[in-house]
Amino acid sequence: MSVTLREQSQDTLQVNQHQYHYFSLAKVEPQLGSVERLPKSLKVLLENLLRWQDGVSVTAEDIQALVAWQQQAHADREIAYRPARVLMQDFTGVPAVVDLAAMREAVQRLGGDVAKVNPLSPVDQVIDHSVTVDRFGNEDAFEQNVQLEMSRNHERYVFLRWGQRAFDQFRVVPPGTGICHQVNLEYLGKAIWQQQVGDKTWAWPDTLVGTDSHTTMINGLGVLGWGVGGIEAEAAMLGQPVSMLIPDVVGFKLTGKLRAGITATDLVLTVTQMLRKHGVVGKFVEFYGDGLADLPLADRATIANMAPEYGATCGFFPIDEVTLSYMTLTGRDSDQIAMVEAYAQAQGMWRHPGDEPVFTSTLALDMNSVESSLAGPKRPQDRVALADVPQAFVASTELEVNLPEHADKSVNYQDEQSGETVTLEDGAVVISAITSCTNTSNPSVLMAAGLLAQKAVELGLQRKPWVKASLAPGSKVVSDYLAHAGLTPYLDELGFNLVGYGCTTCIGNSGPLPDAIEAAIRSGDLTVGAVLSGNRNFEGRIHPLVKTNWLASPPLVVAYALAGNMKINLESEPLGTDRHGKPVFLKQIWPSPEEIAAAVAQVDVSMFHKEYAEVFDGTPEWQQIKVSEAATYDWDEDSTYIRLSPFFDGMEAEPAPVQDIKGARLLALLGDSVTTDHISPAGSIKADSPAGRYLQQHGVAREDFNSYGSRRGNHEVMMRGTFANIRIRNEMVPGVEGGYTRHYPSGEQLAIYDAAMLYQAEGTPLAVVAGKEYGSGSSRDWAAKGPRLQGVRVVIAESFERIHRSNLIGMGILPLEFPEGVNRKSLGLTGEEQIDVLNLSQLSPGAAVAVEITYPHGERRTVTTRCRIDTGNELDYYRNDGILHYVIRNMLKS
Repeated sequence: MSVTLREQSQDTLQVNQHQYHYFSLAKVEPQLGSVERLPKSLKVLLENLLRWQDGVSVTAEDIQALVAWQQQAHADREIAYRPARVLMQDFTGVPAVVDLAAMREAVQRLGGDVAKVNPLSPVDQVIDHSVTVDRFGNEDAFEQNVQLEMSRNHERYVFLRWGQRAFDQFRVVPPGTGICHQVNLEYLGKAIWQQQVGDKTWAWPDTLVGTDSHTTMINGLGVLGWGVGGIEAEAAMLGQPVSMLIPDVVGFKLTGKLRAGITATDLVLTVTQMLRKHGVVGKFVEFYGDGLADLPLADRATIANMAPEYGATCGFFPIDEVTLSYMTLTGRDSDQIAMVEAYAQAQGMWRHPGDEPVFTSTLALDMNSVESSLAGPKRPQDRVALADVPQAFVASTELEVNLPEHADKSVNYQDEQSGETVTLEDGAVVISAITSCTNTSNPSVLMAAGLLAQKAVELGLQRKPWVKASLAPGSKVVSDYLAHAGLTPYLDELGFNLVGYGCTTCIGNSGPLPDAIEAAIRSGDLTVGAVLSGNRNFEGRIHPLVKTNWLASPPLVVAYALAGNMKINLESEPLGTDRHGKPVFLKQIWPSPEEIAAAVAQVDVSMFHKEYAEVFDGTPEWQQIKVSEAATYDWDEDSTYIRLSPFFDGMEAEPAPVQDIKGARLLALLGDSVTTDHISPAGSIKADSPAGRYLQQHGVAREDFNSYGSRRGNHEVMMRGTFANIRIRNEMVPGVEGGYTRHYPSGEQLAIYDAAMLYQAEGTPLAVVAGKEYGSGSSRDWAAKGPRLQGVRVVIAESFERIHRSNLIGMGILPLEFPEGVNRKSLGLTGEEQIDVLNLSQLSPGAAVAVEITYPHGERRTVTTRCRIDTGNELDYYRNDGILHYVIRNMLKS
């Protein structure tokens, strides 16, 4: 019997007193050829394939294809990738835990052992998206916001507290601790994973998928990871592979150093603009070049965080001395650090000076050329030099402030604090937020913000009264080092009091503006701005009344709070006047590199030890939450946040044979580029929508609706919000925007949810027909779960976005693709037709599938579609009615 590549690759590594077993890339080079010039990110994937080679999900041909990638710097092949762990934030993690809890109910009903229903890969859930900046500008803001968060989210937190106790390999970082990406960077990430299997300690690269798009921040530590939807995360959590194409890899060469006064934020906005222009959607970006030697890890993490903004799957930084220094600073174990270095060196994953891997394409940037910048007014890739911001504000085509009737508008209002009359003008900065994620992993920019605040206060400068300022760090360590450097009082003096540790302004949790300011903006239809140190500034995202949003470094966030208006040129105009009435310019209070370096030098390993010693314990409020000791969850029938999902109702221990789909009606007839945002519920819940009516019927007042995101654990809300986007266009109701359809044969126009429930009562299966790129955009689990619960059995489209296609299969929905030249228009579909999908018992990956269309007048036409179940694994999922059903049945057999 021949030896597999997996068996051939096994080797040992001696580090200090420890022996590690690993899968050596060097040992298979004689058979596969040299991998020396393979990008280091692809070496991580190659090791993953070697380790998981089983001849079924991973074959020798998959491994050979990845090595052969070096020849064309491209490979058109799908592979099965198994990350070491899963990271979840609270909004997107709740549905996954609901599914685990529901799986236990199903296993119990079928006579199995509920203890077997556990994550098979380690899972960390960080509760970080629920805090809102309701209170600000005072020393009690943090305590008050935490109390509001706990009361609003009590039901969800009871459930997650139970999950923390009930499931193995599932840890919860409680609210008020930090943001998932920074906790991951400072504490959870290992760079190289190690695990005891029998009597051997094995080592392999630390890899992960996360349920947040900015999971990519961890790539700054040399950990390969990216954001996925809930269904892919659940699959990884339950030991199933993530299906992916071998990616193209774009090399980004960094040389030189940043000049004095230029920040990591300025660098990342430059990199984002360059990569967006180059085109990196769906690709890996790998950073290389000798400039990396002088790029601190916090700066690398800032760049890696922005991968969704430049469109890449991830922005990867290889392991080197900078990685080890950061791991030492953040309190990682010395044996772990030694093992990281030895493993990366042995596997060719270590960055050496002069490295020039093969890349699909390359870009280069001399960091000495980077200038002070913001991005705005509504896209992170729209970089604007600091001096050009006023011109960009006025000249923006999205705004109308440059039209005569809109020029120089202003409204007087009474300030709530002073009682004085204040004038609010167009361009006013009404939100100035040092917010978590992109920059709050970075001591240099946070210390710069504190030093700038110190100099401003000492000269007598004040924040303008209309500016809502806030500080929401990504971890408690930030508060420690700002306090240790003596900078906290100055930030507080300018209104940048601590408001919470979590994702705030950047995701729209900026909270309300003072009533008088909201009234002034409305009455004058003013175009006002927000300046934030986050990563997303899309239209309407930060606050509904704020039309322009600008990404900036933390010191510039403070500067704009002092200036108070986007139309002020901070390069040449004063921020304000000192106590003697003399103008003060930004350059006067901008801290020197030496001052910043001295402050950063005070960041100490003891701070990380202190804050992460009890990272899973939580506040007294969290610890006081009472939870059941039972292995299954005690579902509350009155809960409007957490409900037992019906996915497993009627499920048997063995799957029934696949049945043809007969007499299906069309629920929606859709055009090209229908995104998961169109399909999946998101944002606020409208009172007159099916979801709003449901909540009111269950006694929830309008002001307590919260968002779809917060209610992802309630399928009743989510299925009512599916296909309910106000911008979706269903061609069955021409000229109507929003989630409406026609029910046939009655012809009545109804909300899509209401029609779906009527069809369910009639026993009628449903189909969706669409154009090109169905399911594009971010991966969203409810874009597949919602249609499934509405009764959709098949989606027929001209083409599918890859991840959404796999999500449909994961929920037991069949994706079929029209043949070239055939589509809904050429077939003359109106939505009145009935559809039969035949011979599904003979289904195989990529097979031809006959779809018979019966038109309203009795005419019939058969179209031969292509089954977009692409792999044997996916076919197993579909035959089992979905991936979770497949996993449950395997658990019952084991």
